[in-house]
Amino acid sequence: MTLLTRLLARKPVDTGNGDDGGDGVQLRRTLGPWGLTALGIGAVIGGGIFVITGQAAAEHAGPAVLLSFVIAAICCSFTALCYAEFATLIPMSGSSYSYAYATLGEFAAWFIGWNMVLEYGVSASAVAVSWTGYFKSLLEHMGLHLPAALTNAPIAFQDKHLVATGALFNLPAVAIVLALTWLCYVGIRESSGTNTAIVILKVSLIIIVIVAGWHYVDPHLWHPFIPPAQGPEKYGWGGIMRAATLVFFAYIGFEATSTAAQEAKNPQRDLPIGTIASLVICTVLYIGMAAVLTGLLPFNMLGTAEPVVTAVAAHPQLNWLRWLVEIGALLGLSSVVLVMIIAQPRIFMIMGRDGMLPPVFSKLHPRYRTPHINTLITGAGIALLAAVFPLDVLGDLVSMGTLLAFVAVCAGVLILRRTRPDLPRTFRVPWAGVTCTLGVLSCLMLLYWENWYNWTLMGLWTLLGFAIYFGYGYRHSLLRKATQASR
Repeated sequence: MTLLTRLLARKPVDTGNGDDGGDGVQLRRTLGPWGLTALGIGAVIGGGIFVITGQAAAEHAGPAVLLSFVIAAICCSFTALCYAEFATLIPMSGSSYSYAYATLGEFAAWFIGWNMVLEYGVSASAVAVSWTGYFKSLLEHMGLHLPAALTNAPIAFQDKHLVATGALFNLPAVAIVLALTWLCYVGIRESSGTNTAIVILKVSLIIIVIVAGWHYVDPHLWHPFIPPAQGPEKYGWGGIMRAATLVFFAYIGFEATSTAAQEAKNPQRDLPIGTIASLVICTVLYIGMAAVLTGLLPFNMLGTAEPVVTAVAAHPQLNWLRWLVEIGALLGLSSVVLVMIIAQPRIFMIMGRDGMLPPVFSKLHPRYRTPHINTLITGAGIALLAAVFPLDVLGDLVSMGTLLAFVAVCAGVLILRRTRPDLPRTFRVPWAGVTCTLGVLSCLMLLYWENWYNWTLMGLWTLLGFAIYFGYGYRHSLLRKATQASR
């Protein structure tokens, strides 16, 4: 067997790696369509609606940030349909990794799985850093203050260089990550119940902000809707497209429902519902919030760490909303971190069962039936990143890794339609040839607008992943060993 053949080896679609961790312990199936929808909303609504909306409007798109959200949503909608079809075919917790393994081969599956560490693990760190900003604001509102040395990263990104800030580490970010890691350790039912409660609260608060703020919107602030271009990525259509790559970060997580496939009661029916419903609900809320923010305050004044608080504070009549915004932001960001900590260990778990990672990643707790050791390792890694790195170093890498995973999913649906047309599909992507192709092209379009520095970081991340694959995964792959044994 040649090296190329081994790298392109595909796992049979109808031969999963089981629900258990190799010792007879299985994941607990407790999630229905509402629980899965809440899981998707919990992963999506957070840093995007409370932080990135204002920054994208101020620095790139102006009031036309609404179009940026629409463009990103269209890109995600194509992918959501593809995720829904895959979820009915391969109801495994590996999400894009499992889908790529069945369609594109082992090497591509590892590449996608490694990039999903960006989508879930690194993005949880980025959101935890954002959580600190609103936590500080809430404490200051109460007359309390934390030392700057314990609320900032020890390094910062300035003039394309990392420099020391003099801070020790980001204590609030570490604390929220570790607290939510413990919750994920004790069980999916407890984690899902907490997430659903948080989702209900934060969506209610967001609706209150949109409805109350709408009465004070000044339509004149929406003109010109597309500000004249002042550079390649500042206003005009170039700015709208660059803003779309930023707000795409706000949509990351809608497909997190697929990582809980083995904990869904009826994955073939419920996963498509949860994936698509969460994306639709979040898009409506994003557009509503973006319209209100750009109507309450000139868009060039929204580029703060807390744009929603900034917009509300500009209207004395809305001062009563500040408490709700700060609490809603903390809840929203907390639920994003929670869902990411749920998702990442389950992807590692499937990779461990395939032999791509050490067996410790696939072990399940005998009582809680969660990937407990894996969850602790993941939580510790997320906490370390959140303690040390600032948000701007983490954000763009997350979007790039996610877009590459989305490309693989859209292409994978077309490949399986040709190679395995006989497989039963309880959900089928409508007009698959067109939908999947547009999904691939729209993701590549957003990747095109990333700058060269982010591509450099992505290249270094990829090289690290390849080193781990050839150092461990390639030599321990169970599929490769099974193929060799059958020859």
